[in-house]
Amino acid sequence: MIKKIGVLTSGGDAPGMNAAIRAVTRSALNLGLEVYGIHDGYLGLYENNIEKMHPRSVSEKMGHGGTFLGTARLKEFTEYEVRKVAVQNLEALGIDAIVAIGGDGTYRGALALSKMGIPIVCLPGTIDNDIAGTDYCIGFDTALNTVVEAVDKLRDTSNSHRRCSIVEVMGRNSGDIAIWTAIATGAEVVICKETGYNREEVLDTIRKAALSKRHAIIILAENMIPIQELAQIVSANTAFDARATVLGHVQRGGAPSAKDRVLASEMGVRAVRALLEGDNHHCICDRNGKLISAPIEEVLAEDDSIQTMEKYEVFKLVQ
Repeated sequence: MIKKIGVLTSGGDAPGMNAAIRAVTRSALNLGLEVYGIHDGYLGLYENNIEKMHPRSVSEKMGHGGTFLGTARLKEFTEYEVRKVAVQNLEALGIDAIVAIGGDGTYRGALALSKMGIPIVCLPGTIDNDIAGTDYCIGFDTALNTVVEAVDKLRDTSNSHRRCSIVEVMGRNSGDIAIWTAIATGAEVVICKETGYNREEVLDTIRKAALSKRHAIIILAENMIPIQELAQIVSANTAFDARATVLGHVQRGGAPSAKDRVLASEMGVRAVRALLEGDNHHCICDRNGKLISAPIEEVLAEDDSIQTMEKYEVFKLVQ
């Protein structure tokens, strides 16, 4: 019987994580459980950096970006002996189960812990929106709005100077931020893992834009082609003077949107209920507006590019 649960955030931070921590804490306490906050993700679990949580522990946290529990990456967590120390720390405090909030690496760490007997439920917290099985990850909506606002502002100055703005966005191995931004801003070109990069197609599209417009926008996902190299190619082969902008980690920050706050709150409550219902090595997924609990193994085995490509088809049709 579960009486004490721990909550942690791991990997890259995402707006809405604090709302998720708050929801897990408040709902668990209201259901008669004890809650422990684990600082700095799996690193804090290993170093026993754990504190008991109270209702006031999460007061006035929902509207802040990042994660007040902190986060870190611990590559050594793949090692059994490191996880064994973490399990011993949990046992010493009598913590029966964990809610872990994060991305792909967080899920894999959780799965490894569950195989050592720790009941665990994950929440998808990543701006990349690259967790299969869920339509939305906590933090994606906020990051997307941050990027769209930046691109809208760049368009104003690009139009004034007859330029092509090339904007590099984050996304790790997923093109969701890139493609959704391209749709939302009316960009001429989007380049990401799912679309690939074809130099001549890009140049042809930008040349056509130059015949009727004073500006063009290219949305480039990170790790595709060096942005300065692409800017030089566009400047040398089209009528536009291309300028490169790397948005970087500004995409991770800022107050979470209302959508992310609500999604995080709903998922946090659902995670606690899932643990009490006996779900182990599960994760909470938003599928067609409904929250479900699914095994982590199934989610990790799914192809997360299908939804992304559906959005790319929308992008192509509205050009």
